[in-house]
Amino acid sequence: MTEEKTFRKTNPVAVPADAPEHSDIDFAMLEPRDQLKSLLQAEMADKPFSELSSVLFDHRGASIVGHILLDALEESGYSVDDFDAVGALTAAAVPLVSAMIQAASRGENLNGFVMDFVYPSIKGPSIAGKRVVLLDSWLSEKSYVQTSSLVTLRNGNELSLDFSVVKNEGAEVLAVASLIGVDMTEPTIKVINPVDGSESELPFVEVFKESELH
Repeated sequence: MTEEKTFRKTNPVAVPADAPEHSDIDFAMLEPRDQLKSLLQAEMADKPFSELSSVLFDHRGASIVGHILLDALEESGYSVDDFDAVGALTAAAVPLVSAMIQAASRGENLNGFVMDFVYPSIKGPSIAGKRVVLLDSWLSEKSYVQTSSLVTLRNGNELSLDFSVVKNEGAEVLAVASLIGVDMTEPTIKVINPVDGSESELPFVEVFKESELH
Protein backbone atom coordinates (compact mmCIF):
# COMPACT_ATOMS: atom_id res chain seq x y z
CA MET A 1 0.00 0.00 0.00
CA THR A 2 1.37 3.38 -0.96
CA GLU A 3 1.04 6.42 1.22
CA GLU A 4 -1.62 8.84 -0.02
CA LYS A 5 -0.15 12.13 -1.20
CA THR A 6 -1.89 15.21 0.07
CA PHE A 7 -1.48 18.93 -0.54
CA ARG A 8 -0.31 20.81 2.52
CA LYS A 9 -0.27 24.58 2.79
CA THR A 10 2.91 26.12 4.05
CA ASN A 11 3.08 27.06 7.72
CA PRO A 12 4.19 30.35 9.26
CA VAL A 13 7.90 30.78 9.82
CA ALA A 14 8.78 30.08 13.45
CA VAL A 15 10.05 32.99 15.53
CA PRO A 16 13.74 32.45 16.41
CA ALA A 17 14.31 32.33 20.15
CA ASP A 18 17.22 34.75 19.85
CA ALA A 19 15.72 37.12 17.26
CA PRO A 20 17.68 40.35 17.79
CA GLU A 21 15.30 42.99 16.45
CA HIS A 22 11.67 43.74 17.16
CA SER A 23 10.98 44.17 13.44
CA ASP A 24 12.31 40.68 12.72
CA ILE A 25 9.97 39.24 15.32
CA ASP A 26 7.04 41.13 13.84
CA PHE A 27 7.87 39.75 10.39
CA ALA A 28 8.15 36.17 11.63
CA MET A 29 4.77 36.43 13.32
CA LEU A 30 3.04 37.14 10.00
CA GLU A 31 1.39 34.44 7.91
CA PRO A 32 3.59 33.46 4.91
CA ARG A 33 1.37 35.26 2.39
CA ASP A 34 1.58 38.44 4.46
CA GLN A 35 5.34 38.04 4.80
CA LEU A 36 5.66 37.89 1.02
CA LYS A 37 3.27 40.79 0.61
CA SER A 38 5.36 42.99 2.88
CA LEU A 39 8.53 42.15 0.96
CA LEU A 40 6.86 42.91 -2.37
CA GLN A 41 5.42 46.20 -1.13
CA ALA A 42 8.85 47.35 0.01
CA GLU A 43 10.39 46.41 -3.35
CA MET A 44 7.61 48.01 -5.44
CA ALA A 45 7.46 51.32 -3.59
CA ASP A 46 7.74 54.20 -6.09
CA LYS A 47 8.60 51.83 -8.96
CA PRO A 48 6.47 51.39 -12.10
CA PHE A 49 7.90 47.89 -12.57
CA SER A 50 10.39 45.48 -11.00
CA GLU A 51 11.54 41.99 -11.86
CA LEU A 52 11.36 41.36 -8.10
CA SER A 53 14.85 39.84 -7.88
CA SER A 54 15.51 41.46 -4.50
CA VAL A 55 12.51 39.53 -3.13
CA LEU A 56 12.86 36.24 -5.00
CA PHE A 57 16.54 35.83 -4.12
CA ASP A 58 16.07 37.01 -0.55
CA HIS A 59 16.21 34.03 1.83
CA ARG A 60 12.84 35.01 3.31
CA GLY A 61 11.00 35.33 0.01
CA ALA A 62 12.70 32.35 -1.62
CA SER A 63 11.72 30.02 1.22
CA ILE A 64 7.98 30.65 0.91
CA VAL A 65 7.16 31.85 -2.62
CA GLY A 66 6.96 28.37 -4.17
CA HIS A 67 4.49 27.20 -1.55
CA ILE A 68 2.39 30.34 -1.94
CA LEU A 69 2.21 29.93 -5.73
CA LEU A 70 1.07 26.33 -5.29
CA ASP A 71 -1.52 27.51 -2.77
CA ALA A 72 -2.84 30.10 -5.24
CA LEU A 73 -3.10 27.53 -8.01
CA GLU A 74 -4.94 25.07 -5.80
CA GLU A 75 -7.37 27.78 -4.69
CA SER A 76 -8.08 28.35 -8.39
CA GLY A 77 -8.82 24.67 -8.94
CA TYR A 78 -5.38 23.32 -9.90
CA SER A 79 -4.04 20.86 -7.36
CA VAL A 80 -0.33 20.09 -7.42
CA ASP A 81 -1.05 16.77 -9.13
CA ASP A 82 -3.12 18.40 -11.91
CA PHE A 83 -0.07 19.67 -13.80
CA ASP A 84 3.29 18.19 -14.64
CA ALA A 85 5.52 21.20 -15.25
CA VAL A 86 5.75 24.96 -14.83
CA GLY A 87 7.47 27.11 -17.43
CA ALA A 88 9.24 30.44 -16.92
CA LEU A 89 8.12 32.92 -19.57
CA THR A 90 11.01 35.26 -18.73
CA ALA A 91 14.24 35.24 -16.79
CA ALA A 92 12.38 36.97 -13.95
CA ALA A 93 10.30 33.83 -13.45
CA VAL A 94 13.19 31.36 -13.26
CA PRO A 95 13.53 31.61 -9.44
CA LEU A 96 9.76 31.07 -9.19
CA VAL A 97 9.98 27.86 -11.20
CA SER A 98 12.81 26.57 -9.01
CA ALA A 99 10.89 27.47 -5.86
CA MET A 100 7.79 25.64 -7.06
CA ILE A 101 9.77 22.51 -7.93
CA GLN A 102 11.13 22.41 -4.40
CA ALA A 103 7.77 23.18 -2.78
CA ALA A 104 5.97 20.51 -4.84
CA SER A 105 7.85 17.80 -2.98
CA ARG A 106 5.02 18.20 -0.45
CA GLY A 107 2.87 15.94 -2.57
CA GLU A 108 3.97 15.48 -6.18
CA ASN A 109 6.94 15.56 -8.52
CA LEU A 110 7.03 18.71 -10.65
CA ASN A 111 9.33 19.62 -13.53
CA GLY A 112 10.25 23.04 -14.82
CA PHE A 113 11.37 24.65 -18.06
CA VAL A 114 12.43 28.03 -19.38
CA MET A 115 11.30 29.75 -22.58
CA ASP A 116 14.18 31.01 -24.73
CA PHE A 117 14.59 32.56 -28.17
CA VAL A 118 17.81 30.57 -28.68
CA TYR A 119 17.26 27.04 -30.02
CA PRO A 120 16.04 24.89 -28.43
CA SER A 121 13.30 27.31 -27.45
CA ILE A 122 12.38 25.27 -24.37
CA LYS A 123 15.16 24.51 -21.91
CA GLY A 124 14.45 21.64 -19.54
CA PRO A 125 12.96 18.14 -19.50
CA SER A 126 10.65 17.21 -22.36
CA ILE A 127 7.11 18.58 -22.02
CA ALA A 128 5.64 16.39 -24.77
CA GLY A 129 2.28 15.11 -23.55
CA LYS A 130 2.58 17.09 -20.31
CA ARG A 131 0.13 19.48 -18.62
CA VAL A 132 1.86 22.77 -18.00
CA VAL A 133 1.34 26.15 -16.36
CA LEU A 134 3.12 29.17 -17.83
CA LEU A 135 4.58 31.45 -15.18
CA ASP A 136 5.92 34.98 -14.77
CA SER A 137 6.73 37.29 -11.90
CA TRP A 138 4.63 40.31 -12.89
CA LEU A 139 2.11 40.42 -15.74
CA SER A 140 1.35 44.01 -16.70
CA GLU A 141 -1.99 45.57 -17.51
CA LYS A 142 -0.68 46.29 -21.02
CA SER A 143 -2.14 43.38 -22.99
CA TYR A 144 -1.77 41.23 -19.85
CA VAL A 145 1.66 40.07 -20.94
CA GLN A 146 5.02 39.99 -19.27
CA THR A 147 6.65 43.39 -18.90
CA SER A 148 10.09 41.95 -18.30
CA SER A 149 10.56 41.41 -22.04
CA LEU A 150 11.35 44.20 -24.52
CA VAL A 151 9.90 42.07 -27.31
CA THR A 152 6.56 42.05 -25.55
CA LEU A 153 6.60 45.76 -24.85
CA ARG A 154 7.33 46.57 -28.47
CA ASN A 155 5.19 44.03 -30.27
CA GLY A 156 2.67 42.75 -27.73
CA ASN A 157 2.78 39.20 -29.06
CA GLU A 158 5.30 37.25 -27.00
CA LEU A 159 2.82 35.40 -24.81
CA SER A 160 0.97 34.14 -27.90
CA LEU A 161 4.29 33.03 -29.38
CA ASP A 162 5.26 31.23 -26.17
CA PHE A 163 1.86 29.52 -26.12
CA SER A 164 2.29 28.29 -29.71
CA VAL A 165 5.82 27.00 -29.00
CA VAL A 166 4.61 25.01 -25.99
CA LYS A 167 1.65 23.63 -27.94
CA ASN A 168 3.97 22.66 -30.79
CA GLU A 169 6.00 20.62 -28.29
CA GLY A 170 2.89 18.56 -27.62
CA ALA A 171 2.04 20.00 -24.20
CA GLU A 172 -1.33 21.13 -22.89
CA VAL A 173 -1.32 24.65 -21.43
CA LEU A 174 -3.70 24.72 -18.47
CA ALA A 175 -3.25 28.29 -17.27
CA VAL A 176 -1.00 31.31 -16.98
CA ALA A 177 0.09 32.22 -13.45
CA SER A 178 1.82 35.26 -12.05
CA LEU A 179 3.06 36.42 -8.68
CA ILE A 180 1.62 39.88 -9.42
CA GLY A 181 -1.22 40.57 -11.81
CA VAL A 182 -3.93 43.12 -12.45
CA ASP A 183 -7.52 43.64 -11.36
CA MET A 184 -9.52 41.65 -13.89
CA THR A 185 -13.27 41.12 -13.91
CA GLU A 186 -12.82 37.82 -15.74
CA PRO A 187 -9.39 36.29 -15.02
CA THR A 188 -8.63 34.98 -18.50
CA ILE A 189 -6.03 35.83 -21.12
CA LYS A 190 -6.62 35.52 -24.86
CA VAL A 191 -3.74 34.23 -26.95
CA ILE A 192 -3.58 33.93 -30.74
CA ASN A 193 -1.51 31.15 -32.28
CA PRO A 194 0.65 32.93 -34.89
CA VAL A 195 0.97 29.72 -36.91
CA ASP A 196 -2.70 29.13 -37.71
CA GLY A 197 -4.44 32.21 -36.27
CA SER A 198 -6.52 30.17 -33.83
CA GLU A 199 -7.57 31.87 -30.57
CA SER A 200 -7.52 30.36 -27.09
CA GLU A 201 -8.56 31.70 -23.69
CA LEU A 202 -6.34 30.70 -20.80
CA PRO A 203 -7.30 30.99 -17.13
CA PHE A 204 -5.15 33.56 -15.33
CA VAL A 205 -4.05 32.85 -11.75
CA GLU A 206 -2.44 35.63 -9.72
CA VAL A 207 -1.19 35.63 -6.15
CA PHE A 208 -1.49 39.39 -5.71
CA LYS A 209 -3.25 42.10 -7.69
CA GLU A 210 -1.28 45.27 -8.29
CA SER A 211 -3.91 47.22 -6.31
CA GLU A 212 -3.16 45.13 -3.20
CA LEU A 213 0.48 46.14 -3.20
CA HIS A 214 0.38 49.88 -3.85
